[in-house]
Amino acid sequence: MIDGLLDTPWWGLIAITLGLTHVTIASVTIFLHRHQAHRALELHPAISHFFRLWLWLTTGMVTKEWVAIHRKHHAKCETSEDPHSPRAFGIRKVLWEGAELYRTEAANPETLDKYGYGTPNDWLERNLYAPHPGLGVALMFLADVALFGVYGITVWAVQMLWIPFWAAGVVNGLGHYWGYRNFETRDASTNLLPIGLLIGGEELHNNHHAYPSSARLSSHWWELDIGWAYIRLMELLKLADVRRVAPKIRILPDKKLIDLATVQAVMRNRVHVLALYGRSVVLPVLRQELKTALPASRRLLRDAKPLLVREDIQLDEATTRTLNRALNLSHTLHTVYRFKEELKQLWANSSVSYEARMQSLREWCKRAEETGIQALHDFADLLHGYTLASRLSANYLPRS
Repeated sequence: MIDGLLDTPWWGLIAITLGLTHVTIASVTIFLHRHQAHRALELHPAISHFFRLWLWLTTGMVTKEWVAIHRKHHAKCETSEDPHSPRAFGIRKVLWEGAELYRTEAANPETLDKYGYGTPNDWLERNLYAPHPGLGVALMFLADVALFGVYGITVWAVQMLWIPFWAAGVVNGLGHYWGYRNFETRDASTNLLPIGLLIGGEELHNNHHAYPSSARLSSHWWELDIGWAYIRLMELLKLADVRRVAPKIRILPDKKLIDLATVQAVMRNRVHVLALYGRSVVLPVLRQELKTALPASRRLLRDAKPLLVREDIQLDEATTRTLNRALNLSHTLHTVYRFKEELKQLWANSSVSYEARMQSLREWCKRAEETGIQALHDFADLLHGYTLASRLSANYLPRS
């Protein structure tokens, strides 16, 4: 019998399939990622268990395994111990075989013991979900076939491929390889094109690595984080309680004194400060140097551009040589790069008091204004008014 219990036209099958996969990606981003892995929000037990049941049926993933692998990814990001870094395995491997990398790491008991703490360990998890992941997938297959007949096999296949491709492949692969960056994190994370309807906001990967414990992944108004929209709706229904979101920054143009509030804002948003420095100081100076440089020097300056801005690039002997040659071409470029490195020292030593950091930042701004470099002077002036605007994020400290 071709038809199942539901007499569904072809367009209806497509809509239902996309709807089912959307529930799955919402379960991953809200339950596994933001709730379980990073504790950015709390969920009502009923909605938490719904997500857990749905993931058992549609992916067969075990909560402890997913959480442990993701936490290890953050702890060992872009190193040889990262479970799915394109720098370690290559983009082709992560993009097309991300699920294989996941299964390999899930079989590592050391990873699960070290990073899988705090995940569900009730009777259902111990006796059903964790020991029998294939059973849930089989039940989903039977349900799809019963509802949609032979076409249910296709519906089920799409459901099974959705997370391995979009999450394990695209987010873990392209999300560390190609895209734009709002924040200068020490990893290669990027934000992808706006495809939030497909992967629930997970494409905003650079934003997430900048503020891992934030329940909201979007940073600009035009970035679509549909997972955050669902969380806000659940908050209204008393099904969720947001614990942390990324700090919001406000620039006060009339504020002329650097105080402890300034230092706290800079410390908590250092990945934003570095990105802002790159956009408003380094790149304008570099563009000006390119206008006046000889043709042979222009290529060197272009090659050095990512080395001047990106915080994720580890300088080896060759890249260090390229960077130094570029800096030697311009005293101005050398100065703004040196000031960036000095600014990073503000948060390099965790044992330094906020009062000492405040004095260091004041001295940095004073020297920056005295260089005669307009872009550097304007940035120092901007830092005077750099403050936090969100009370909810007052205790948030990003881990970059």
